[in-house]
Amino acid sequence: MKYYIRKKIDATFEQAIDEVRESLGIEGFGVLSEINMHDKLKEKLNVDFRRYTILGACNPEYAYKALQCEDKIGTMLPCNIVVQEIGKNKIEVAAVDPVASMMAIENPELAALAAEIKAKLERVIESLHSGVESFGLV
Repeated sequence: MKYYIRKKIDATFEQAIDEVRESLGIEGFGVLSEINMHDKLKEKLNVDFRRYTILGACNPEYAYKALQCEDKIGTMLPCNIVVQEIGKNKIEVAAVDPVASMMAIENPELAALAAEIKAKLERVIESLHSGVESFGLV
């Protein structure tokens, strides 16, 4: 089972970040954190790495429900979305597959929530414009 949902799009890096944030908002997610791996790797290791940003997304309603089902679920929150530049104006956006990440937890209530969140994240990824490859299958 793949652990991510992805799509490649034709956009600038900044356009992709903006569009992902907008699509997340439509599905009830906010971005709690943003990690610029390009800058962090340059700062810490003095290496050049492609533009690669991790957005930590959270849907408060679902986070609350998940915390009610499993008090240690916070170890797996928030849902991470990766935006990475794979070529000039070629961007790949990948989101965690919450169903795959929750497989280790034996809780049917949580599995049902993970399926609902996965559907939301699939809509986020699929809604991105100029896609050249759809989510999850390649």
